Amino acid sequence: MERLVERLEKAVERLETVCQGPGLCGDGSSKGVAQYVQAFDALLAGPAAEYIKISKEIGGDVQKHAEMVHEGLMSERALLVMASQHQQPAESTFSSLLKPISEQIQVVQSLREKNRGSKMFNHLSAVSESIPALGWVAMAPKPGPYVKEMTDAAMFYTNRILKEYKDVDKKHVDWVKAYLSIWTELQAYIKEYHTTGLTWNKTVSAGRVCRGFLGEHCVVIAAGTEPVQLPSLLPSSRSWISGLTSRAGLRHVSDDMKTHKNPALKNQGGPVRSGPKPFTAPKPACNANPSQKTSPKAPALLELEGKKWRVENQENAPNLVISDTELKQVAYVFKCTNSTLQIKGKINSITLDNCKKLGLVFDDVVGIVEIINSRDVKVQVMGKVPTISINKTDGCHVYLSKSSLDCEIVSAKSSEMNVLIPAEGGDFTEFPVPEQFKTVWNGQKLVTTVTEIAG
Repeated sequence: MERLVERLEKAVERLETVCQGPGLCGDGSSKGVAQYVQAFDALLAGPAAEYIKISKEIGGDVQKHAEMVHEGLMSERALLVMASQHQQPAESTFSSLLKPISEQIQVVQSLREKNRGSKMFNHLSAVSESIPALGWVAMAPKPGPYVKEMTDAAMFYTNRILKEYKDVDKKHVDWVKAYLSIWTELQAYIKEYHTTGLTWNKTVSAGRVCRGFLGEHCVVIAAGTEPVQLPSLLPSSRSWISGLTSRAGLRHVSDDMKTHKNPALKNQGGPVRSGPKPFTAPKPACNANPSQKTSPKAPALLELEGKKWRVENQENAPNLVISDTELKQVAYVFKCTNSTLQIKGKINSITLDNCKKLGLVFDDVVGIVEIINSRDVKVQVMGKVPTISINKTDGCHVYLSKSSLDCEIVSAKSSEMNVLIPAEGGDFTEFPVPEQFKTVWNGQKLVTTVTEIAG
């Protein structure tokens, strides 16, 4: 990786001026830096520099992560410089040019996975979940919405940071603002210069296009000629585009991401997602080999492991009960379907992950109840709970008790959420959680309000 970074730094230095030697970059003339490269430099000098500065002040894992993010941004800048000086290459060549960015995305995400016990885990997770936004250069025809979707993936963790530090250390609040503003400004940048995809130079003389990198230089050929096979320092990586596409769930993709136009994609897998996946409806199995045995179902669990109650893979179980609880214990409910779980007594926290049509009833939680990647769940509070978090969930009903009306409900990337407030006679009054917002510029800052649409 150090050798890769060294090569990228050299490439950036070369591309910041002009490529040396006849026919090495565009038409070989010195025309300065393209306008959209200058605009990207402004982004680097603004929110990106502020994010790196504050990360260094925080230090530790956050600083390491920021340095990795910086490498990714510089890899993207090198690609932008190259695109500004060349015509668009063939799809297979373009895939190989994306390799430094894809590798840096994986480096950023691996730091989070290796440091799950870090005190800054929420910071690392916010960055890891959103860093695939650097892949916008491959997301035609809608790169801007792709960046927004990746940014939204960070909100669950940035909200946690703001809640933890808002009255403790303003530096972490400023860190969140600086980091999120990188992607906000990137969306505006894309809208202005690369609305439907990465913009290439269509005016270079003799129709010269970039073949790839040889050493520090762009190797170019005349359009319409057959390129010779050159040793590339940036090997092909079509699979990372496929991985980014599946990560975003995008419907509009370019030809190099379509298996019927690029057979190589059928045999290559994308990078493993480090964070939780949003819920998707199960697809019917298609087994090419009928004689091949399907993998056995994971066993159903309801057991106490150390301080954690594990409730996993329960199906059609309407009477699950946890009664011998202690304040130090937590409950993790994973992949349970068509079931009901009751937790008696006081417990530290509860997490529902990848559950469907699950009912949860509990007495008291002193920390947080988290609902992640789930669908059609109902949660009833009998006692008190300070916070309920709903993330990447479709369909969630929360029944509050009279003593839990001060509960904070934090939601992100979720739909069909309703909070039910107790009324007289044991009834409940239902209130929908807003899903649509309006943001305006008031002359000094962005102001966001709930958009109410009359039915």
